[in-house]
Amino acid sequence: MRATPGHTNGCLSFVLDDESRVFTGDCLLIRGCGRTDFQQGDTAALYRSVHLQLFTLPAECQVYPGHDYNGMGVSSIGEERRFNPRLGGDVAEADFAGFMRHLGLPYPKKMDLAVPANLRCGRPEGDVMPRADPMWAPLSFTIAGLWEIAPHALAELASEVQVLDVREPEEFSHGLGHIEGALLVPLGQLESRLAELPRGRPIVTVCRSGARSARAAAMLGKAGFEQVANLNGGMLRWRAEGHPAQGAGE
Repeated sequence: MRATPGHTNGCLSFVLDDESRVFTGDCLLIRGCGRTDFQQGDTAALYRSVHLQLFTLPAECQVYPGHDYNGMGVSSIGEERRFNPRLGGDVAEADFAGFMRHLGLPYPKKMDLAVPANLRCGRPEGDVMPRADPMWAPLSFTIAGLWEIAPHALAELASEVQVLDVREPEEFSHGLGHIEGALLVPLGQLESRLAELPRGRPIVTVCRSGARSARAAAMLGKAGFEQVANLNGGMLRWRAEGHPAQGAGE
């Protein structure tokens, strides 16, 4: 691993032990390099990173960048030393700095929001987690920012929660069936029917696979419902684990 800052402070490149391949991320690209005009970009640092950390590798070392805009997947250190228009050949640090100052590229959309989030490693601003009360059930928090409950946990708590099924009526009544006591509110109707839902009782959202119900759980959270969880895997996992369903197979 080699520190190759310049595009960002934290850019790293990874070199195999035999120096046959290097994975350069956004530092050295094929016939290009990462931008230096935002998120701690530094032209001098990037120039030194490439010339001192990467161009010192063997000429035959294969270069695998983090991405490419022209359909090329691999280059070599020898090729980039010779042909890279920004950093190769006789390009000096001052030449490189002038080149990068005049790229004329548009500023990336929402970069001012994305960069701070990246620096926090995706943690919510202020390190405040979304409101939820995991004490009413054994829940897990997903990368999407939602609480989920496993089928076996829901089976044990079925009488204490309101199951909210957000599928269409024909799915509710046939095929996989539905969980006993579930309230059917199709996802497309949920926003207009929020008043029908209990606010003093935990709600578990359910659909076929867990995708639509995840959206429903997010909608409920936004509407102020605090005790909400999504059924992990939906009715597919519920049935696969052997839990009963009404209307199944009809």
